[in-house]
Amino acid sequence: MSPKRPTIRDVAKAANVAPTTVSRVINNRGYISDETRQRVEAAISALNYIPNALSQSLRYQKTDTIALLVSDITNPFWTTFARGVEDVCWAHDLHVILCNTDEKDTKLANYVQMLLQRQTDGFLLVPTGKHSDAVVDQILQTYIPLVVVDRPIRGVRVDTVRSESEKGAYLLTNHLLSLGHRRIGILTGPPDIYTSKKRVEGYRLALQEAGIPVDEGMILYGTFTAEGGYAMTETILADEHNRPTAIIAAQNFIAIGVVRALRAAKLNVPDDLSIVSIDDLPFYTDANPFLTVVSQNPYAMGCGAAKLLISRIENPQKEIQEIILPMEFRERRSTARLQSNTT
Repeated sequence: MSPKRPTIRDVAKAANVAPTTVSRVINNRGYISDETRQRVEAAISALNYIPNALSQSLRYQKTDTIALLVSDITNPFWTTFARGVEDVCWAHDLHVILCNTDEKDTKLANYVQMLLQRQTDGFLLVPTGKHSDAVVDQILQTYIPLVVVDRPIRGVRVDTVRSESEKGAYLLTNHLLSLGHRRIGILTGPPDIYTSKKRVEGYRLALQEAGIPVDEGMILYGTFTAEGGYAMTETILADEHNRPTAIIAAQNFIAIGVVRALRAAKLNVPDDLSIVSIDDLPFYTDANPFLTVVSQNPYAMGCGAAKLLISRIENPQKEIQEIILPMEFRERRSTARLQSNTT
């Protein structure tokens, strides 16, 4: 049988004071003499007493916790984003509860329900898809501050932090067009996710401005994973008579799958096919050559999202804000000018 966890009454008995006096010492409320405070603190230390944070939060309607719900913590983008959130929250004496949804609506809904019951002070949330609207509405109806990250929800007035997804894909498409490519494929995530749709919109816009008809067969939707990138690459390469000469990976894990599939098909980058990506590859991958990318700044995004949420907690009545961060174009070795005999 495990030993009994010490209670506030045990501390009071050991220090020869009332339980209310122990509570006042723990919460630093009211006058306590130095001698009494020292006795109580010595008893707390001797008994290894840990105050009940939940009961304190119920009393003061504040838990000093922030919930961070991201889509895939194995992606270094979200790991770096989380570091930015944690650094800002730590400086404000707030703790971060990290939840990974795996892009699943049910996981998102279950986590939100649990966190609402535990009275977290605010939410930083990456929507998972079309069913995220109901979850966001649930949070807003409780009047708990919320910042939506990366994927705005149409028709919902809520603080948002995101990057220029549409412009990023537009820049990459224009880069490939400048190298002479015309059959350009784009491989992206689920069609009901904001970033998937916006990146395809940027791709379409660049082609339309160049007077090039959009080939719907060059637009593939899948998952934001290496496996999804591999499968979509196999699909787009299947028609040998209408293969793309360049591929846009709409996310870095998709890019990993593209590189692996091209290697399996014994196609060289960029000699046989050019590749570009939104976001850099993780440092531990062996994808070579290094990809030409448009890169977001996940750490800055995380810091900005945390600061926006904290300001909302401190001032619930302030105007709704949308913070849009630029993307940076970085040309490397994964693209080459299209040779005339491949057109």
